[in-house]
Amino acid sequence: MKSDQHRRRVLGLGLLAACPWGLALPAWAADGDAKANAQPGELNGALNGALTDAQRYFRPPQMMGAVLSPDGKRLAMIVMGPHGRAMLSVLALASLKPTVAFSSEAADVQQVVWVNPDRLAFTLGDHETPEGKLDAGPGLFAVDHDGTGFRQLVERQRVWARNGNDTQRLEPWNTYLLNGSTQRSGDEVLVLRPEAFDGKSLGFIRLLRLNTRNGRSTEIEAPLHAVGWWADAQGELRVVLTQQGAQSALLWRDPASGAWKTLSEFNSYTGDGDLQVRHVAEDGRLYVSARRGRDKQALWLLDPATGRWTDEPLAQSPAFDVDAHIVSSQGQVLGWRFTIDAEVTQWQDPGVRALQERIDKLLPRTVNRLSLPWSGKQPWVLVEAFADIQPTLYYLYQRETGKFVRLGAQRPDLDAKQQAAMDMVQIPARDGLSLPAWLSLPRAAKAEGQPRRLPLVVLVHGGPFVRGPSWQFDAELQFLVARGYAVLQPQFRGTQGFGAAHARAGWRQWGKAMQNDLADAARWAIAQGIADPERIAIAGASYGGYASLMGLIRDPELFRCGVAWVGVTDLDMLHTVNWSDVSDDFKRHGLPVVLGDREKDAADLKVNSPLTHAASIRQPLLLAYGGADKRVPLIHGESFRRALSPDNKNVEWLLYRDEGHGWRSSATKVDFWNHVAAFLDKHLAPR
Repeated sequence: MKSDQHRRRVLGLGLLAACPWGLALPAWAADGDAKANAQPGELNGALNGALTDAQRYFRPPQMMGAVLSPDGKRLAMIVMGPHGRAMLSVLALASLKPTVAFSSEAADVQQVVWVNPDRLAFTLGDHETPEGKLDAGPGLFAVDHDGTGFRQLVERQRVWARNGNDTQRLEPWNTYLLNGSTQRSGDEVLVLRPEAFDGKSLGFIRLLRLNTRNGRSTEIEAPLHAVGWWADAQGELRVVLTQQGAQSALLWRDPASGAWKTLSEFNSYTGDGDLQVRHVAEDGRLYVSARRGRDKQALWLLDPATGRWTDEPLAQSPAFDVDAHIVSSQGQVLGWRFTIDAEVTQWQDPGVRALQERIDKLLPRTVNRLSLPWSGKQPWVLVEAFADIQPTLYYLYQRETGKFVRLGAQRPDLDAKQQAAMDMVQIPARDGLSLPAWLSLPRAAKAEGQPRRLPLVVLVHGGPFVRGPSWQFDAELQFLVARGYAVLQPQFRGTQGFGAAHARAGWRQWGKAMQNDLADAARWAIAQGIADPERIAIAGASYGGYASLMGLIRDPELFRCGVAWVGVTDLDMLHTVNWSDVSDDFKRHGLPVVLGDREKDAADLKVNSPLTHAASIRQPLLLAYGGADKRVPLIHGESFRRALSPDNKNVEWLLYRDEGHGWRSSATKVDFWNHVAAFLDKHLAPR
């Protein structure tokens, strides 16, 4: 299988960043280019002689998405409006004339789907509102492409709403659009409504058809305890995923008898024997992601009526799990899209494959995600082009003329030539396990050839049992490199996406083998001559915050300072803090497997908790927490802060009272990352 590694080698010059049509280029987009300098605190990105400020990287995006209408005659776009809110605009492709279909000064358009070629449904959000001040759900609204026919369908708050002159009761606020998908004809969408929610887990969930014209809904019959639903091309429910405690089951509905049959049963938290449905084909067969006894997940085709599988996977990789999204048109599967190191699309349709090759030759330095009309023979194709150094660019490509129309950019103010590449390296762990890792170097250091003794930040992803970063733009990474730091992102054992063995090697290894992987990665960078052994920091959020604290504790000679935000400090609290949003089922069935049993492993949990060793930390430390965090509640940070030695005078504490598990507000992001920059510049300065 061909990956996008060649793009990582050639990307670096000549990328275009277009301002969204119809909007004035912001004044800040005219800032000058950066000057290269590999020393921290001096801008590998100096703007007009000033240090790189976090505001340059953490401004709100200017274009957030685009979706072709089913017939390919229109394009819905989410762009930043003149009032600073994301609005919904529709572009008529025959004339390239835009129309604002919805705009509000009080909310941001968040998710958009086409109900049919003329009508859209969308949700609202508050992009700049911290978690603790959010007082509304996403709601659901519908509007015609020209801005007429507007109707609110779902409450954002628990209130009665008035639409025109008719008082009506809207669907309650806890009604959500299913998967963002529609049948692309008629006026209905599929929605979900949890009938019980305790802040941690959902109770019985109802599946409904909701008419976007009159607001009426009808329930669709489905098995109890369903948490996942898949319909066929005709909109008939064919597959559901159920969950009760630790047990999950995949059920298939026989089209002849209407009876539900069990295809697979598996543990909800360990994933043993799981199948993940990705698409119901027109002939009733299922596209599924599964391991089938192999280490790596792959894409297969399964006939649920006979139990017959394809002899070989449709898509697989020797180094990565493949969990594919199916791309189809009018029931025909055109190909599948998945992420290995970078995003890849494998087209089965020869015409679309040739089209992809043609566009890749014209845009050779980016991953180019193509979206085609669901029906009709309209010539327009939506192209989303992105890379490690390039935030997403949006184009239309006219197949008949071969011409591009530039629609806009996620961040038109950022110059791709000034950003740092992400290169994947393999690092040997002390026990022989190979650790994938992303390495990013300041452009000035890379331009000089083999980098020597740079200040290094080991940046640890959260989760921890999730897929880590892939080859695409990351503002946090780019800001650190712009300040002159090399950044290493180890995909330590437990990280998903590299096979079952790599993922399961992290179970019950918090503070142990997982922590060793981070130290081994830092020592590898020293041995390669990349990192200055006296100027290495460890940083991360959530689990990454935990690992940063444990890094200072376990390897004090290696890590000169640490930055930990929203980090776990006591493993026992993951079991006991009952006001967190971790479900009781996961605490009962999941945590004992992946972390450790609270009673049997009590001593192990204690010795691998940063709180136990807080007083031993002597290195400089920056701690940051959100007062409204429900995943890692503030008690983790407050307890750890009290336990730190009063003799350590280099501890900085940041509390963002209204933020949750991560920062939502741009102002918070800018403030936090400017603190991080000042902290690292001070404590990683040459001795």
